[in-house]
Amino acid sequence: MTGKASHRRASSWFEVVLPATSANLGPAFDAAALALSLFLKVRARAANQFSIIARGRDAEICGQLDQHLILTTYREVMLAEGKAVQPFALNIANQIPIGKGCGSSAAARLAGIALAVHFGKLNWADERIVGEASRREHHPDNAAACWMGGLAVARMSVEGEARFTHIAPKRLWPLLLAVPKESLSTEEARRILPVQYSRTDAVTNIQNSMLLLAAFVQGRSDLLGAALEDRLHQPYRAALCPLLPALQKFTKTPEILGVALSGAGPSVLIFLDTKVKPKRVKAQIETHLRAHGLSAELISIAISSQGARQSSRLLTGKRPISGSRAE
Repeated sequence: MTGKASHRRASSWFEVVLPATSANLGPAFDAAALALSLFLKVRARAANQFSIIARGRDAEICGQLDQHLILTTYREVMLAEGKAVQPFALNIANQIPIGKGCGSSAAARLAGIALAVHFGKLNWADERIVGEASRREHHPDNAAACWMGGLAVARMSVEGEARFTHIAPKRLWPLLLAVPKESLSTEEARRILPVQYSRTDAVTNIQNSMLLLAAFVQGRSDLLGAALEDRLHQPYRAALCPLLPALQKFTKTPEILGVALSGAGPSVLIFLDTKVKPKRVKAQIETHLRAHGLSAELISIAISSQGARQSSRLLTGKRPISGSRAE
């Protein structure tokens, strides 16, 4: 390829930006997730071979070509659809903690699928994109929240079909994300869970999940504390996630509406009253954690009402892409 076409290919970038997510939200185990204002930004342009430039959080992991989740997912989808695998130069800017319960793998899977949709000209709708990510990720809640934004409610059928919807929360409570230094694999967090639960625990979680949904739909701060209580996974994972029990003891502080394990942990999501100053609450939490022999990075974030954002760019301007775009 020479001349004008060669110049166009070299200067044309596809970009997708995806938010972090916090799944489970206490009682809504494997059923709901919330999009957060930490983002994975991926830019790609056609090239003769794959390459990655990565910056931001966990840049060393993001920059490894071998067994890269974005590239692996991209290749798998392209081959499954009978498309030639187009190499590209990848530029990654990451804010999402990896292996900390913040939906990093769902964001990476969706980035790979978005790249396949773009370079393979697949023209998939949102349902197909989220469904493909859910089958590969086994977490439709994270996938739906990441792609669609806001609060997502999802399920995966026995046949592997993802059904989901997303809701714009009526109140965008300020949040703190408590992130420890240690990571925790989802597999390890799963192994510690019991095989069976009592009817009482199951019913309590159903009740709390309904309250949680009402709290988001109606903007009811007074419901959050009780609605975030869980009996199916948090009590068992507390031993692996010491930040959780320590911060649960701090929820009687009026500035804090409630806390929940973020995904499978070990990070913890903290809901704050809309009238408080997060900086002051941060200082209180740091003092409280030190008293319990713990420490964490406390990140001020917000609920992201917007999910994935995509665009194609040329050096001379911008043009819309074909395929799915989530607002």
